[in-house]
Amino acid sequence: MPYCEDVLNNQKDKKKRDGGRLSGAELDPKNGSDPGVETILGSDYDVTYRSDANGVTQKVSKACEELWGLKPEDIIGRSVFDLERDGIYKPSITRMVLETGERVQSIQVTQTGRKLLVVGTPIKNEKGGIIQIVNFSWNITTGPLLKDDSVSRLFGIYDKAMTEAYNSDKTNRFVYASESMALVAQIAMKVSEVNSTVLITGESGTGKEVIASFIHSHSKRSGKPFVKINCAAIPEQLLESEFFGYEKGAFTGASRDGKPGVFELAEKGTLLLDEISEIPPSVQAKLLRVLQDGSFMKVGGARPVQANVRIIAATNRDLELEMREGRFREDLFYRLNVVPIHLPPLRKRAEDIPILTMFFLKYYNRLYNKNKIFDAKTIMRFQEYGWRGNIRELQNIVERLVVLTDGDMITLPDFGFPGGLPDGRDGEGVMVSRIMPLKDAVSAVERQLINMAMEKFGGTTKAAEVLGVNQSTISRKLKKA
Repeated sequence: MPYCEDVLNNQKDKKKRDGGRLSGAELDPKNGSDPGVETILGSDYDVTYRSDANGVTQKVSKACEELWGLKPEDIIGRSVFDLERDGIYKPSITRMVLETGERVQSIQVTQTGRKLLVVGTPIKNEKGGIIQIVNFSWNITTGPLLKDDSVSRLFGIYDKAMTEAYNSDKTNRFVYASESMALVAQIAMKVSEVNSTVLITGESGTGKEVIASFIHSHSKRSGKPFVKINCAAIPEQLLESEFFGYEKGAFTGASRDGKPGVFELAEKGTLLLDEISEIPPSVQAKLLRVLQDGSFMKVGGARPVQANVRIIAATNRDLELEMREGRFREDLFYRLNVVPIHLPPLRKRAEDIPILTMFFLKYYNRLYNKNKIFDAKTIMRFQEYGWRGNIRELQNIVERLVVLTDGDMITLPDFGFPGGLPDGRDGEGVMVSRIMPLKDAVSAVERQLINMAMEKFGGTTKAAEVLGVNQSTISRKLKKA
């Protein structure tokens, strides 16, 4: 699963050093007695939460009254399913843990308008059955509640989380904090268990290859090859031979021994066809045959070759539009679009920016033997920037800052060198990705501005003041939305 700080493993390590032991046998479901968990409850988290194997709340810290609007005694004994249904918080991280059986990290929105980063961890017995679920939450609501000290503390937690990532399998670097990417992670995990064809879409730099690698590494094919080919980087006249290989003497200049194509190289493994929209029609027809029949013909070959390959395709284009305009085969599109996964651009999931920033900072600090850190205001500026280049641009900016800045603390003035991050929002702060009626565009911008103001200021009075309208206007438009 995507990385986050494994606080329970930290407790296990501590107990081992102290000569103790933490296991399912130590947990008493009746009274919830567990030295490790009790140590964590009430420590460096904004709110902690514990439920039994049925999702019934056993214990919650006092901060719940401020963040969820209910006292502990109003929550203890209630099912998380009922609390979620009543809108106390959405989504229920405990429910997600119970459904997946795994640790879950996601953003939770409460009825008081707070936004929490929640890590839910299942406590299991020696047979692997869930005994309890423990959640640790940090208030990441922007605006007055997010002072510099709390931001710094949160980023310190992110930094610890990244240490866990770099002590783990390097092929699984899939980090996120947003609800939209939590959904992507759930789909990717489910589809990794089967051999269905996957079509990953999203703007350039959003991490399509990372998701493909994540799916492969969690599949039964993980011990077999993961082969990637960029369809846009290969000349059209060579693409067929790169795909399917060729027999010896197939054409002038061909190797005397022939050459295997990527389908052969990926046998029993996974083949990522990146920029799938760039494949010419002649090769599209032959690719369709592989998907339909599980076989292909080498260039110059006389007999079909069987292919046992899992196909993942990726593109930054609208394949449905390409299909309607005759540039992409309709039958091939529907063969590829078995399980679609769309990656939203980074500007639409600002919750991911801090944890991604700390992830890349950790990487480049190690690579260049540095000890750089970001101050809180810089990360907040990152969340305001448009990131047209998405995660790739963020990664490049972090590397540039690690290499070029003086001192260990990276602050806003460090963006003064050529090519640095512009102040404020990217351009005018309005992004248009498709043509639409002006009335719909105005409504969409209104909704975005109101949502941003409500997230930042937490109430209609201040939001109305900043947006230059009456409070009643904000209230009316919120009800309409």
